[in-house]
Amino acid sequence: MSTPPSQAAPGYGHPSIPGQPPPGAGRPQARGRRLLRGARWGFGGALLASVAWTVAVWTVPSMVRPPSAALPTGPYQVADNLCATAGLNQFGRLYPVQSGAPYHYTTRAGALDDMYCSEYLKKVGTDSGYVTLYLEVQLHHAVNPAPEFEAQRAGFAQRRFQLSDVPGLGDEAFVAYLDDQSGADRSRHYLTQTLYVRDGAMTCYLNWSGSYQEGTQTPPDRDAIRQALLIDTRDALRALGGRG
Repeated sequence: MSTPPSQAAPGYGHPSIPGQPPPGAGRPQARGRRLLRGARWGFGGALLASVAWTVAVWTVPSMVRPPSAALPTGPYQVADNLCATAGLNQFGRLYPVQSGAPYHYTTRAGALDDMYCSEYLKKVGTDSGYVTLYLEVQLHHAVNPAPEFEAQRAGFAQRRFQLSDVPGLGDEAFVAYLDDQSGADRSRHYLTQTLYVRDGAMTCYLNWSGSYQEGTQTPPDRDAIRQALLIDTRDALRALGGRG
């Protein structure tokens, strides 16, 4: 049955009242004002969020850089001959006699620059044995080496090295020391002392290895070796353009 004309519903079932605006009159303007206010608040909030994000990028890069993203290599330069550049003069004072010629290499690639040096030294020419020095410096251009650096430290701990932090050298540094008597001759001590450093995307280690026989040889001075590791590593990093 059709609706009588007097009950026609312009306002969806609500008849209009004479002398009053029909239901819903004036709402488009009010709704427009609310939409405009909402748009202004939305724009202002987006602007504040953008400013906050920019501040975070500049002041706290770790908030926006994924853990695996590459770090800056800083001022470090690649040397063609790390042995000549590094010098290792402090160890040269402890062991002034070279046994054979130093060995070195340098490789360059888009992801990694690698510099290496090894030397064999003696206190006096008549010594039957010698100590070995291994120095390696790497510039990582494609990855963040910090997780692997921590994994190396954990690996030394699992192998029962004695670990000690070195404050004030790079972003993080530690010395690992081991006195190994696991050979067939239990009186023979095989010693290793290594300094590891990470400074941004640069990683470096200087390793000293030697041995002595109980009762017939004097043990090497552990503290003197550690001091030489620190001095020669700092000098090497400065020679490569870093802060050392």
